[in-house]
Amino acid sequence: MFDAVEGLIAEHGEIERRLGLPEVHSDARLSKQLNTRYAQLSAIIATYRDWQGLGDDIEAADLLAHEDASFAEEAAELRTQREAAAERLQRLLIPRDPSDDKDAILEIKSGEGGEESALFAGDLLRMYSRFAERVGWRCEIIDAGESDLGGYKSVTVAVKAKGTPEPGKAPYALLKFEGGVHRVQRVPVTESQGRIHTSAAGVLVMPEAESVDVEIHDNDLRIDVFRSSGPGGQSVNTTDSAVRITHLPTGIVVSCQNEKSQLQNKEQALRILRARLLAAAEEEAAAAASDARRSQIRTVDRSERIRTYNFPENRVSDHRTGYKAYNLDAVLDGDLAPVLDSAVEADLAARLAALEA
Repeated sequence: MFDAVEGLIAEHGEIERRLGLPEVHSDARLSKQLNTRYAQLSAIIATYRDWQGLGDDIEAADLLAHEDASFAEEAAELRTQREAAAERLQRLLIPRDPSDDKDAILEIKSGEGGEESALFAGDLLRMYSRFAERVGWRCEIIDAGESDLGGYKSVTVAVKAKGTPEPGKAPYALLKFEGGVHRVQRVPVTESQGRIHTSAAGVLVMPEAESVDVEIHDNDLRIDVFRSSGPGGQSVNTTDSAVRITHLPTGIVVSCQNEKSQLQNKEQALRILRARLLAAAEEEAAAAASDARRSQIRTVDRSERIRTYNFPENRVSDHRTGYKAYNLDAVLDGDLAPVLDSAVEADLAARLAALEA
């Protein structure tokens, strides 16, 4: 696999040359594509150079060990470092989802369980928000429909990284594994007999699309305005500020009512629409791809029940990876990294197996 790096070094040099051309920067789409690829290749090449350098150091240490035994210990330590570098390089060389470098848009919707499900949707939003704080991301609620008890019937949130994340560390690269049905088992606040109920909330995760990713024509849109529903105050539900956009070619409908003005709600609705169109295009491409590619896409199947949150046992269980831990309270407080890592590792193993098949 590492032999392929020599070709990537040549590609890296060519991209570096093209990025110095003025005409490239006048094309926003091309400039973005080249800069993204350049960052990916830079990480691969830096790791490859490190791996090569450690090999040279090991060879030198082995030679000097004949004269000084202390160099034998150094050679052993260098071999450990080189193995770690080889593992990092292998991970970087595994083909990734083209959207892994993007920010994410999450839609959390209440499902089975009525008011209890809406409260659980709020718990999930808080979990993702606190995890984002831990890793230095920023969350922005785009649209929300609250329930009577303070939960969410539906809430859409944008999760954005600060700066340029390392490969595989952008919001979509990690959070895409959250797509699916999340099940909760606990005694609802509305339960007077103390019985444990099971309810569920659905999470939809999409890469946030930029204008250069998806082209939307005005003639393809039908835009309707209506009066916002929900809590009043500050003219929120006294003027026709809510916006509903229908994308005529696909039939996708997006509504936003969180902002105070039609213009703000329209912009937010277009953000969600771009993300949905990009996700639909990627699913269509995946359906036409190889069996190996389709199997990888199924790891983030939005229709399957992916996780159970059992409050009486303080247990969280991921049904795809077999991950289980008895720190549910910590997970809901944002300690989500081990759960996400189990999904990332399973996905990487599947991708590696596909390459070796």
